[in-house]
Amino acid sequence: MKKIDLHIHTKSSISDSQFEFSLGKLKEYVRKLEIDCIAITNHNLFDLEQFNTISEALDIDVLPGIEIDIEGGHLLLISENNRLTDFSAKCAQIQSLIQTDQDSISVEELKQVYPNLDQHLLVPHYDKKPTINEETLEKLSDHITAGEVTSIKKFISCTKNEEGLTPVLFSDSRFSEDLDSFSLRQTYIDLDEVTLAGIKACLFDKNKVFLSKEDGNSKFQATTDGLMLSTGLNVMLGERSSGKTYTLDRISSAFENVKYIKQFSLLQNDEEKFKKLLSVRQSSVSEQYLSEFKRVVEDINKVDLKQNEIDLEKYITSLVKYATETEKEDVYSKTKLFSENPFTEKDLSGLKDIIEAVQLLIENAEYRATIDKHVSNESLKALALDLISKYNELAELNLKKNWLNGLITNIQSDLRFRTASTFPETVDFYRYLFEKEKVKRFSRIVKELQKEREIYSKDIRGFKIVAKTKKYTGAQGLKDKSKKMLSFRDSFDKYDSPYKFLLELKKIELEETDYYKFFIQIEYETLNKHGFAISGGERSEFNLLHEINDALKHDILLIDEPESSFDNIFLKNEVNALLKDISKSIPVIIVTHSSTVGASIKPNHIACTKKIIENSGVKYEVYFGHPADKKLKNADGSTIDNFEVMLNCLEAGEKAYEKRRTESYEILKN
Repeated sequence: MKKIDLHIHTKSSISDSQFEFSLGKLKEYVRKLEIDCIAITNHNLFDLEQFNTISEALDIDVLPGIEIDIEGGHLLLISENNRLTDFSAKCAQIQSLIQTDQDSISVEELKQVYPNLDQHLLVPHYDKKPTINEETLEKLSDHITAGEVTSIKKFISCTKNEEGLTPVLFSDSRFSEDLDSFSLRQTYIDLDEVTLAGIKACLFDKNKVFLSKEDGNSKFQATTDGLMLSTGLNVMLGERSSGKTYTLDRISSAFENVKYIKQFSLLQNDEEKFKKLLSVRQSSVSEQYLSEFKRVVEDINKVDLKQNEIDLEKYITSLVKYATETEKEDVYSKTKLFSENPFTEKDLSGLKDIIEAVQLLIENAEYRATIDKHVSNESLKALALDLISKYNELAELNLKKNWLNGLITNIQSDLRFRTASTFPETVDFYRYLFEKEKVKRFSRIVKELQKEREIYSKDIRGFKIVAKTKKYTGAQGLKDKSKKMLSFRDSFDKYDSPYKFLLELKKIELEETDYYKFFIQIEYETLNKHGFAISGGERSEFNLLHEINDALKHDILLIDEPESSFDNIFLKNEVNALLKDISKSIPVIIVTHSSTVGASIKPNHIACTKKIIENSGVKYEVYFGHPADKKLKNADGSTIDNFEVMLNCLEAGEKAYEKRRTESYEILKN
């Protein structure tokens, strides 16, 4: 079994942030994590001189490689460490093709530079950004068997997918002197001797690629000093101040996208704070419900009734004056164009929306069968062509009107300059009436939305979240919504007149895109299984369930002593079952002193922390193993008694446990 990391950066490029390479850090990394083979894969370049220096300094296999920007994604290309001059020349061609961080090459260009791709190992970003697209993968499918992922969760998911590529985890590290922690993303392959051909053969078979050396994909290395944990459910034990939280912190910093629920963080006794927290969590519900209204507010924000009245008044005044100044008429003011109104251009946005909707129906694959039951694809295409033709016809007409309007405006400007007659102002009566009606309808929409009604409900393991709409009851509510030190007193006076209220909001230092939030209040409430508002203790229970429920968006879940906030029945009936279920998808590590969690949950793996005080200071050790193991061992091979750990950490010692069992529970037992 060999441990490999084939994605290592040692030189800055246009695609990287600047860093100064440290050979000492790379040597420390290889030694500390016991790496058997690495590949140097800098962005779009290969430095032969530096590669030779690194190869000579390390006593492991070092392969030459390059990370190439290809068609929007990234591709690792790795070679044997012979014919280095030829490989360096080919990489120089790639460097000449990619001059900026926005450049990339095509598959065809890749094949021109490397005509014999079978001689190389190709590993694309697979479940990792920037991900190589499916079309590019298809073009290179004859040469690709493995893809790089970013987490244990994704690695395990890919191993279960028979159709997907073999997953690999690589560090993607930049080794500078200030690198404070080493990545734990490496891959074990079932290989006795490292060769490029051997690596390629292993990566062709998912059964030869693992997260750990001895335990396959059931374990992974959680810290740089060798702590091994299960990819399922782990319980961490230890006496007070023995380093449990310290170890959780180390695990959290070693991995990305970690969900870390810290001790006491879920206690929630303040009802108002809880409501605000709930509103933040459910903000997507509010956004979705008000999304159409947001567009309405953005549209009505463009309406200026005051200016419309001014324009109408100017028009009437100028028209009256024009009518009473017939004696001033001259050859210029008598021309047809002198008082001509401009052509009205057709608004094509609605037609454009229809065309896009038809195109969506044509391109939709998921519901193709249902769509075809009612209208054929040929009919939809014919409709799309007719609509596009109509759009082009109207767009051409608009262009002509626009050109003529410009011509009329120029001529009118010249005529006005040459005459003493009053020029009658123009006004768009249609727009004037249309916008007045738009404001009336806006008011009706707002008043309807402000009616109290339930718009959303969701059950979470015995609790129910309910969202209701209502009116704001005071200026303070508007201020709280803004999260700024602003005064809404004058604005709230106009709250019952929606358009006037909008005009008042425009006077305040608010983002225009946020105006819609101040018309309707959405309030969230959490109910218990009996339908009543939850108590302080139930709020904490709900917090824990919500946070755990959210864990599957992450790659690892860490929980520090949940029993500090909850009773044993809740832990056993709700939390344990949920954690067991989540651990089927991601690693879960839970620190506990409670036998309800520690023993009843039946973990896949346990770890025990110990604090050792030496002359040099405090040192923390971690012992680990299967719950049924007689002995737990640490990375150095030292062992401790598992039975003693369990009783001391979960039951206050064997004597106390036996005494409580015989003198209390046995007597009370019926």
